[in-house]
Amino acid sequence: AVSPKGILLQGPPGTGKTLLARAIAGEAQVPFYSFSGSDFVEMFVGVGASRVRDIFKEAKSNSPCIIFIDEIDAVGGSRAGGATASGQDERSQTLNALLVEMDGFSTSDTIVVLAATNRPDILDMALSRPGRFDRQVNILPPDIKGRIKILQVHGAKVALSPDIDIDKIAHMVPGFTGAELANLVNEAALMAARDGKTLVELDDFEHARDRILMGVERKGRIMSYDDRKILAYHEAGHAIIAKTLPESDPIHKITIIPRGRALGQTQQLSVNDRSSYNYEYLKSRITILMGGRAAEEIAFQQRTTGAQGDIVQATEIATNMICKWGMSDIIGPQAMVVDDSGFLGGASQRLEMSDKTAELVDQEIKNLLESCNELALQILKEKFYLLKQLAIILLEVETIDDEEFEIIMACQFTDKIQAGIQETNQCMNCPAVETCIHSKQKKN
Repeated sequence: AVSPKGILLQGPPGTGKTLLARAIAGEAQVPFYSFSGSDFVEMFVGVGASRVRDIFKEAKSNSPCIIFIDEIDAVGGSRAGGATASGQDERSQTLNALLVEMDGFSTSDTIVVLAATNRPDILDMALSRPGRFDRQVNILPPDIKGRIKILQVHGAKVALSPDIDIDKIAHMVPGFTGAELANLVNEAALMAARDGKTLVELDDFEHARDRILMGVERKGRIMSYDDRKILAYHEAGHAIIAKTLPESDPIHKITIIPRGRALGQTQQLSVNDRSSYNYEYLKSRITILMGGRAAEEIAFQQRTTGAQGDIVQATEIATNMICKWGMSDIIGPQAMVVDDSGFLGGASQRLEMSDKTAELVDQEIKNLLESCNELALQILKEKFYLLKQLAIILLEVETIDDEEFEIIMACQFTDKIQAGIQETNQCMNCPAVETCIHSKQKKN
């Protein structure tokens, strides 16, 4: 058996491809040559190829060793389009030199070439053929166990509060990469330092997470009372539908404090990392997104531009359900959309289809969106007094966490306000006692 000459590490940015390469060299205790793909691309034709030959010559004289090329897509991009400009000629010659050097290894050289990329879709096919980078390893964002271990490593570098729950923090950040987790710990430590704390606490991680995902708080932004009221009903609509539908993730936080480009947000956190989604879950996601618009329509008999982002997300989910995931009985299990954008994401592209099929696809997407919107309207009309209660509380406190939300939603009296229910002893334990409709009735 012959060990592989080349190993290609591929995955999204920040997942630890470079770190893994350095760890491999450290464990193997051999010389480690690290380069970036852009190091080989020069203005003058032939310089990059000469540099490749020099590197491999030095590596052979110091074998066994490891050569690591980060962002190899900078030099190893596909040559399918031809090479006419001098810059393309330089890349082509450099890539050819790399391929020749990898083919020139003898069994006694004991040189392993590691490369990393987050764009495997644009690499030249000659790189991945057997005998070159024939071993390809996907490095993906860590699961919950991985996030816990990474947070423990980085958390050991700062003064954490003894009662801090690393497991809870790991559940707060599904999909975070290793680099993002390191940044989370650093941001939390900075938050604690700004507040004059000696220990980093859980609320520091909460604020750091919100800052990373949504941007900096803009408490100085002046909004009229009417705009804040519309926003409160909008976010309350999202939250109530999320609580009502069985196939939805739990509410983590509701806020009407502007952050980044968003005026408010209703955050949901999945209990477990999801790798696939069923029809009911996706339909629930669309219905939740429609909840803000539905709440505005019910409470104010108008629609605002605040639902723009929700509609975009809902349309994207509905399009994927119909065109990529085969969730339409009329269209059937056909792929109408392809996505070749690799790990960096990007816009999907519709496949060629007849005008009749395109019309059916558009109608199916429209029907799905309209049915979810109707469901959102129905739920919020039935729970209007709860919607009103939650909006009043949001206007007062601006942010409601998961525990407070559950207490408010568990209130036994909200739907009975018209019957003249007054405040009871049970209400005194509610975080909303000062703004609750029951309390206001009693005071009035």
